[in-house]
Amino acid sequence: MSRDSILPFLINKDNEGHFRLTVRDTRFNSQGYPIVTSNLQDEQFKTATAARTFARENFKAEAGQFTTK
Repeated sequence: MSRDSILPFLINKDNEGHFRLTVRDTRFNSQGYPIVTSNLQDEQFKTATAARTFARENFKAEAGQFTTK
């Protein structure tokens, strides 16, 4: 069983070229397995930096909590 931490903010580029932010929440069940819920935000951004700024302002994101994979 992997205990690798899943970063809570995923930034991906969609087919139209916009950046999208997905907010992920990780919990562990009684046996220690991770359960991850993901919520794609409705907003579209022109740059990844704009998506990071949105996450900082609305979700109190910190440096090191972002991934693109």
